[in-house]
Amino acid sequence: MTAAQPWRQRFEDLLAGNHSSTGDPVDAGARLVVADPDGNEVFRAALARHHRFADAEQLVWIRPLVGGADTEDGYLFNLSATRRRSLRWQTAQLDGDSVVLELVTGQRARIEPAENTDLVELERWDHFTDRLTVAENEALIQLDADSWQGRYA
Repeated sequence: MTAAQPWRQRFEDLLAGNHSSTGDPVDAGARLVVADPDGNEVFRAALARHHRFADAEQLVWIRPLVGGADTEDGYLFNLSATRRRSLRWQTAQLDGDSVVLELVTGQRARIEPAENTDLVELERWDHFTDRLTVAENEALIQLDADSWQGRYA
């Protein structure tokens, strides 16, 4: 296997929180910002810490953190809503501290350090995943299913 391209290494570091100013990866993470060709933002969400590349297709599977809510049992995510998504890119490059993917749809996806409410949502996700069994967590990390049949659906 060849060495990772700089943009890909940065992508992985962002999701893992390897850019934390405190040295603790749970203090940092990534968010996804998608813009239409005209530059209008159409989507923004923190990203779970896992991903899966399908290199032959220039495709990456990610999990945007949507579907969370405060409940009597704490902050929980609906795993049917917080499902995997794919980004299929034509080009990928570093842009400062971020990674920019020019998508085949014509949209631009920017993976950047999470801040403010996006970082709070990622922290909520990290606490939520502590509730999961090892098998449930592994199923999420695989990013190979479009639906969730277990708890928190």
